[in-house]
Formats: sequence, structure tokens, C-alpha cells
Amino acid sequence: MLGSRTPSGPEILPPRYARPRLLDEALALRHGGAQIIAGGTDFYPARVGRPLYDRDVPCVLDLTALAELRGIQDEAGCHRIGALTSWTEIAEAPLPAQFYCLQAVAREVGGRQIQNRGTIGGNLCNASPAADGVPALLALGAEIELLSRAGKRVLPLSEFIRGPRQIALRADEIASAVVIPKPKGAAHSSFVKLGARKYLVISIVMAAGYLDVVGSRIAEARIAVGACSPVAQRLPALEAALKGEVAISSLSRLVKPEHLAPLKPIDDVRASAEYREEAALTVVRRLLEELSA
Repeated sequence: MLGSRTPSGPEILPPRYARPRLLDEALALRHGGAQIIAGGTDFYPARVGRPLYDRDVPCVLDLTALAELRGIQDEAGCHRIGALTSWTEIAEAPLPAQFYCLQAVAREVGGRQIQNRGTIGGNLCNASPAADGVPALLALGAEIELLSRAGKRVLPLSEFIRGPRQIALRADEIASAVVIPKPKGAAHSSFVKLGARKYLVISIVMAAGYLDVVGSRIAEARIAVGACSPVAQRLPALEAALKGEVAISSLSRLVKPEHLAPLKPIDDVRASAEYREEAALTVVRRLLEELSA
């Protein structure tokens, strides 16, 4: 790679670039302070107007050659999605109805080029308040697997994302997989996104919902809303109201304004806080209509 020359100083060389094929090598580089890059769809836009590499980074660690961090496995009690799995791979995978919300997300993240390059792990580690994947994975009860040379640990997604661009990833760790538990009954899910257009747009409001149905009644419900808080939020009061209901009844009637109390919408260039608050109520009701269909 070429360096750059400052007007009054010597040439500044960028840090070393590494694309290991072995996980042990990647973990060793990460232990030494390497900066991670996966699909690059968030990494490069974030560098606009800034140097491409931070001066204190000893190595840029490209994870894309690590085949063991890619793909979807059906395991005992859970599905395991490698952190490097692309949105296109998720959208096209033969997954059960439980994953409809995540596959809907995969078809709406950016355009086709972004879907081909962007990874599920990168979407979570970028920790944008408007990250489309987060509400869907919260609704699915996802956990995130983190690896380092010291071993493995697993965190609920709600504990991993701490705030805008803030995650519980330690300096020596790599996010390796997303783990999603299997349902007890017949589960299905859905996703509704409100933006200025269908694709290539940052969400104004989005919501994902999951119902685990045993017999004809809802045994468990998870509803999550994104782009209306610093971190996407589940709606526990609404989830409690849904539990025990007949799954094919008109569930949208149960949604009350007070159910959205966990949300903290803001004013920005895409919408006002007042609009988001009203839109979130409509989006959640529409989501419940889809789930009860």
C-alpha cells in the first residue's frame, strides 16, 4: 500500500494489512491490537474526511478469508450464524418461518451490492441506532459469541450493544457468531420498516416481531423497535399483553400508546421525535397485523 506525505513532514506509512486464513492467526493479531474490517460497508464511509487508518493501529485485520466464521448451521437447540455471513446468504438460505423477520431485513439492507458485502456481525458491531438487523435479532432472542485467545464468551445481544457505536467487544476479541434459540412451538416472525423509500435508505422507524405459538395460543412474544432510541428496544408490556392470546386473532387491537414507553425518539434530519412517536405506534400495529395474518 502507498503511504501519504504531509506538507511539512516525512512520509506516513499506513499500518500493516493482514488477511489470515487461520482463526488462531487472526486472534493473535487481534490480541496485538489489530483493527477489524469485514465487509467494509460501514468501515469506509466512516472514514470520509479522516485518515483511512488510525495512527495507533498496528495492523488492519481483514477477516473475510476466515471460512469458519461464515455460514448458517442448524445445531441442537439453536441456529448458529457465522459473523461473516452476508445478508445475501441470509436472504437466500432455506430457513424456517422463525427467521422471516431477519430475511426481510436481509432483503432491505442497502442495495444488492451492500447485501453481497455486508455481514451480520458487522451490522451489530457498527452499533448504529438505525441498524436494521438489531430489532430483528432482539426479537429472535439472539446472543452473540465472542472469541479471544483466552477463550469464548456469549452475551445476549441486549447486553452487547451498549449505545450508539458502543459495544461490549474487548480489545482482544472477535465477534464470531450470532446464536438464535429454537422455539418451543410453531414460531414465525415479521419485520416492518418505514423510510423515505424502500431501499438505500436509513430507517425512520422499524419494528420486528416474533411469536412462538403452542396449539393456537401465543406462548412467547418478542417485539422490538429500532431507530427510535439510542439502542433498539423491546416492548415488554406489549409482549406480556400478547402472551396467551389466540395467534390468529386481530392482535393489533392490543397495541396501546403506553406500550411504547421504552422508546426515546429524537429529532434529526429524517424525522421529528413527535413524528417518530406516532409512526412507531402505526408501524407496531402494522407489524401485529402481519403476525396475526
